[in-house]
Amino acid sequence: MVFSNLVFMFVFLPLFFICYFAFKSRKIRNYVLLAFSLVFYGWGEPLYIFLMLFSIWFNYEMAIKIERKKRHDIDPKGTLVFDVVVNLLLIGIYKYADFAIGIINVIPGVNIPPANIPLPIGISFYTFQIVSYVIDVYRGDVRAQRKISYLGAYLCAFPQLIAGPIVRYSTVAHELEHRVETIDDFAYGARRFVAGLGKKVLIANNMAMVADSIFARGGSEYGFIGGWIGILAYTMQIYFDFSGYSDMAIGMGRMMGFHFLENFDYPYISKSVTEFWRRWHMSLSSFFRDYVYIPLGGNRVSSKRLILNILIVWMLTGLWHGAAWNFILWGVYYGLLLLAEKFIFGKALKKMPSAIQHIYTIFVFIIGWVLFRAESMVQLVEILGSMFGAYGKGSVGFLVFTQVLTVKNILAGIGAIIFSMPVAVILKRKLDKTKLGAFVVDLSVVIILIACVLMLEIGSYNPFIYFRF
Repeated sequence: MVFSNLVFMFVFLPLFFICYFAFKSRKIRNYVLLAFSLVFYGWGEPLYIFLMLFSIWFNYEMAIKIERKKRHDIDPKGTLVFDVVVNLLLIGIYKYADFAIGIINVIPGVNIPPANIPLPIGISFYTFQIVSYVIDVYRGDVRAQRKISYLGAYLCAFPQLIAGPIVRYSTVAHELEHRVETIDDFAYGARRFVAGLGKKVLIANNMAMVADSIFARGGSEYGFIGGWIGILAYTMQIYFDFSGYSDMAIGMGRMMGFHFLENFDYPYISKSVTEFWRRWHMSLSSFFRDYVYIPLGGNRVSSKRLILNILIVWMLTGLWHGAAWNFILWGVYYGLLLLAEKFIFGKALKKMPSAIQHIYTIFVFIIGWVLFRAESMVQLVEILGSMFGAYGKGSVGFLVFTQVLTVKNILAGIGAIIFSMPVAVILKRKLDKTKLGAFVVDLSVVIILIACVLMLEIGSYNPFIYFRF
């Protein structure tokens, strides 16, 4: 089940809140959250509920064991290592088994059949969450949770279960037991949910239609113009798809009293790759910083070791996104660019006009999305080739004739460009200073909701990129 689904919006979510607010007990509300989250997750993959339940139980026991050992002055490092290995082994089996088999099969005479194990939805997100919790207990940053239902409610809370943001236990530890739900928070959360829904349904889905339609054809068909339109559409699709889901997750969390941290901060206005990664998928960036980069020594090491640390982090970041060479290449690409900014041209870049900095950064992340989007190395070469003229000019008329470029898609593209910048924030700030500001904002929310429902009702294209991860 996904958020941009009428059953979720008008059956699951209302039923959840009716049951949730029917009880005043925090303990029972956490049970309600846990129960509905398991139903939500099991909607399409009931067998993998048992994998999640195992993850909750196993890490619950490991965290308590680590805390107990620390209390008795026993080094709990072995327990922590065992916990991390088991968690990574699970994600490795389900996500990387066939990739590893493919590498091994390169050896002459070796022909291991693929495992073909279905990927559990959201396993990358909830595994990182639970690992961060156990590590934080080891570090003494948080206390081990003694109520397994509370830990379960944290780990598999449906708002952030399938696509993040990666919520640290320390962020919600107090609110698991002491959160206060208010009408103002619920209203804010509802508005935030609808804003995210609008990003997903009205912009991302239409951009997906353009990108997928173009790249389903050969490079010789879409040419230079089609290649650039396709990757620009994908650039907007992935941002509005993922940030839209983050907005919906943050909104639903706020409706039930949780204050999840922001996950995106208008990354497409960045003036450098370094800034881009401070604004894009911030929960993942901070995870790798705090649990991989800093333990490796961070920047308090020699230059050679710093280069190695950054490359390790970015190879792992690429691998986290998927078991394919293009994701590893994508990670190395950003690692090298960040190193180049740090050691070669970063200072010179800052002295350049803002427009040049923006153009450089936009070009860099667009090429990055080519690496991310390509489903094979052949397609990667084909898309890049089309963008640099290898297949001729192409034709806008062809894209119009084949219904790739429609009025609806063009309007969605214009909206994507506008709202990839903090235009909405500026408008809301100005509206808040007027008497009718609140009315205009709420009216806009209602209009967006109606438009989204109509689009979903007629069966509009509704893919979700991060189901792959």
